Amino acid sequence: MKTLTLLITLLLTGLSSNAALASGQERAPDLANGEKLVSQNCTRCHDDSVYTRPNRRVKTLPGLGKQVRFCKDTIGITWFDDEVNDVVYFLNDKYYHF
Repeated sequence: MKTLTLLITLLLTGLSSNAALASGQERAPDLANGEKLVSQNCTRCHDDSVYTRPNRRVKTLPGLGKQVRFCKDTIGITWFDDEVNDVVYFLNDKYYHF
């Protein structure tokens, strides 16, 4: 009986996870926070035309994550991984649609 209870608990725990948790993230992305971080930091260097130009560099969601991390490191922003994910998912939701 203990085994069955444990199995059911594990199954229910797994079912309650959202897609972000299933993909290895600590929490679901906060798009409003991502938007705030972009407006506070990314617009120092460029406007949103960099995301919409026809010959943009970024072609995949992992590539977008890599580019956000590159930009963050280049200008010395100290974001936590969750904040990077917020920015990535905000940009994807608004511009990229991967």
